[in-house]
Amino acid sequence: MSNAVPIGSLPPVGEVPQKMFAQVIRADRFGDPRAAFQVEEVDVPELKPHEVLIGVMAAGINYNNVWAARGIPINVIAVRQKMGEPYDFHIGGSDVSGVVYAVGSDVDDVAIGDEVVVHHGYWNLDDPWVKAGKDPMIAPSACIWGYNTNFGSFGQFCVAQSHQVLPKASHLTWEEAAAPTLVGTTAYRMLFGWEGNVLKEGDVVLVWGGSGGLGGQAIQLAKVHGARAVAVVSDDERGEYCKKLGAVGYINRRDFSHWGVAPHWKDGAGQKEWTAGCRAFGKAFWEALGERRSPDIVFEHPGEATIPTSIFVCEAGGMVVICAGTTGFSASVDLRYHWVRQKRLQGSHGSNDEQAAAYNQLVCDGKIDPCLGEVYAFEDIGKAHYEMEEGEVVFGNKTALVGAPERGLGRK
Repeated sequence: MSNAVPIGSLPPVGEVPQKMFAQVIRADRFGDPRAAFQVEEVDVPELKPHEVLIGVMAAGINYNNVWAARGIPINVIAVRQKMGEPYDFHIGGSDVSGVVYAVGSDVDDVAIGDEVVVHHGYWNLDDPWVKAGKDPMIAPSACIWGYNTNFGSFGQFCVAQSHQVLPKASHLTWEEAAAPTLVGTTAYRMLFGWEGNVLKEGDVVLVWGGSGGLGGQAIQLAKVHGARAVAVVSDDERGEYCKKLGAVGYINRRDFSHWGVAPHWKDGAGQKEWTAGCRAFGKAFWEALGERRSPDIVFEHPGEATIPTSIFVCEAGGMVVICAGTTGFSASVDLRYHWVRQKRLQGSHGSNDEQAAAYNQLVCDGKIDPCLGEVYAFEDIGKAHYEMEEGEVVFGNKTALVGAPERGLGRK
């Protein structure tokens, strides 16, 4: 087979065409995602021995490809070309549900015809760090599949390393299965990946952005493990949504105005006003929790606007764990509330195989809902990223249909 099949279909399982349609980003289109993403016909990539080719039924939409579309904070195309990749384009997409169409010569744990999802932890299998048995997601070669790598899920076929491939939950549709893996495995690592501050039964957690994809997974993970989560949201409707997911309460961030970089410690008046805002926020947490107790873990991703408050309200000996900086990267910390109270500020990125498998098993067991929000057509993938950047849709996770002809398919 040489020609690409139409969007909304795939060839018979095992038959790999030479061409496919994909949503492609090129450097001369960097900017607004609605223009940066364009449908093109490209070659189906060849496999390396440890890789798997997956026919994409549905693809998840994540914020990382907003960055890819704009070429910030890095130009992912240029970075890969410096490392020897020949392609002058980027096909992103870090979440997928689909069917295995081909496997590399060294792959013996994935078979053609398997229905799968993919976790986003990607690394060089020959990296000395990895071969030494250390956490591969901290290895120098570790990166995010479908963002740092090419041929992600925004094409009719995607390529993943075999260790990334996980079984699709049989009770989910294609669009549901494509929704949660990146945010869910990221949240799992944040809450369970850092010895000394691992989530445990009875803990309390502050979850920023509770109604979004990442926050919704964190709330559910807390509930499943006997912990209590309080969500931070921007209105009551989003707060009630979080309570349906299992949050015990919520805080409306619009009730406060002290966000951003804290005043300098020599600014007495500014410090007094900022501290009052932090204390009021901490009191709101107690009220939402129903107990005068500070969060053992603060689940962070806004960054610049919220880190000072997160450090302030975190319990002594607790952890603020962060995986992104959606409001900016230049966060500041008043060290008096950090070292004296012996709090931990922990960066967290991606997921290793064990963490991803543990999370995926919870999904397969029906204990974690994928929190599917809006479902887009393939041609609207650029629009989906624009709306994500603009914050127009913040409930749950977004997906786009690719090989699946309509919603509701894939459930057994």
